[in-house]
Amino acid sequence: MAGIIQPKNKGHDISATPSDPNQELVSNEDRATKGSLTMAWWGVCSAMFYLVIGIAMAENYGTKNAIIGLLISCVAYGIINGIITRYAIRTGMSVALFSRVLFGHKGAALATLIFFATAMYYAVFEGSVIAVTFSQTYPSVPYWIAALIVVAYSVPMIMGSVQNWLDKLNGVLLPFYIIGLIAAVVMATNEYGYSSAWLSLGPEEALPFGWWNVAVYYMGIWVLMMYTFDYARYGKQEDSKFLSWFNFGIPFYLVAFFLSGLAGIYLVSTIPLEGALSEVSITLGLVKLMGVFGLIFVVITQTRINTANYLLATTNLQAFLKDTINIQIPKFVGALLIGTFIFVLMLLDVFAYLLQALAYQGVFVVAWVAIALTHILYPKREDIFGAVPVIDPQRLPAFDKSGLVAWIAASIVGIVLMNLGGSWVNWYATLTFITATVLYAILMPKTQQHVLQLTPKPTVS
Repeated sequence: MAGIIQPKNKGHDISATPSDPNQELVSNEDRATKGSLTMAWWGVCSAMFYLVIGIAMAENYGTKNAIIGLLISCVAYGIINGIITRYAIRTGMSVALFSRVLFGHKGAALATLIFFATAMYYAVFEGSVIAVTFSQTYPSVPYWIAALIVVAYSVPMIMGSVQNWLDKLNGVLLPFYIIGLIAAVVMATNEYGYSSAWLSLGPEEALPFGWWNVAVYYMGIWVLMMYTFDYARYGKQEDSKFLSWFNFGIPFYLVAFFLSGLAGIYLVSTIPLEGALSEVSITLGLVKLMGVFGLIFVVITQTRINTANYLLATTNLQAFLKDTINIQIPKFVGALLIGTFIFVLMLLDVFAYLLQALAYQGVFVVAWVAIALTHILYPKREDIFGAVPVIDPQRLPAFDKSGLVAWIAASIVGIVLMNLGGSWVNWYATLTFITATVLYAILMPKTQQHVLQLTPKPTVS
């Protein structure tokens, strides 16, 4: 297969990665079955975070606007990730490798830095939910011990032979998540009775176009497009249609966002919660309602999503270190480093700072997605880059000004608008996306012609 590095075959499992997944394309022999990839990926759908977002949107903009905004987001996510999925399957590239093409082999480090930091932050939040819920349910267990336990069992899931059952783990736990969510709704109704209050949650006079605010808010977690890229690359070409339309498409987000959001809105309107709305207040309410089964449900949901958070934080940390200081650390070392970082952050009172960092990183992620889509959909892309782009650092510029200028300029626009506040808050993500798209579409064909001149166009056999 000309133009594609052939790593050693390690099976057809999502966890069966090449010898260096950050520096190599995934060959046909290393692709996952669609069943394996589906089970591994659908672990991402069960975060308590999705329940909290749905509730927050309903409380701020009304249930009707939240439902409309959720449906718009599901469609948008499905379409964008369908495009990304097909491209990742075709090329076998990861976010780290693809970013080399967009920004140069050194400029790509910014993408992997944002990616691994964001995945790590989410792991901190989701892990803290388990630790706080456990320590408050069993006061004899200090929070720091609960946090250490969470990290200690999460790290091995992505290392060595243990990682080979990542798809099986999430496959086994998926029914428990769905059953647990249904059980929570049924038990809440049985305990407190049914009320239609959840249909009218939010301000008395909801904004007429509040659904737009909801859709824009969901743009803040477009990092899932990066997650999709790094998972979809393991898909087989013959499964491309199924994976793009179902596994990474609208059905997935109807479960992850819409179903979770509706369940969250109903539960918060039915179960009396203590304190302000948060992932922890929701989980403590579930434990109060369901007892030990509620605690098990919380552990299952958060463990499933953290398999992805830990895995992608680790692999992108590896890529970042390789691109910046040219050090290739083994995967188990990267996993231990990530686990250490997460444990320390779980012990520090830095959640307000993490949320602020995620808001800024979200702007960079929206710009990255815009540039990625523009690149993938550009009509003459293959004429410039070939069917599978060159990823060898020695044959690429260190910094590619077309991608970097578009990315940084669009991100500055987004950050400025976000900090202006007022009505600009409703437009900063959209204008970031538009700015990145327009700039890259203008600059890319003018500055990337050297690719054809310096390197032969790769082909796929």
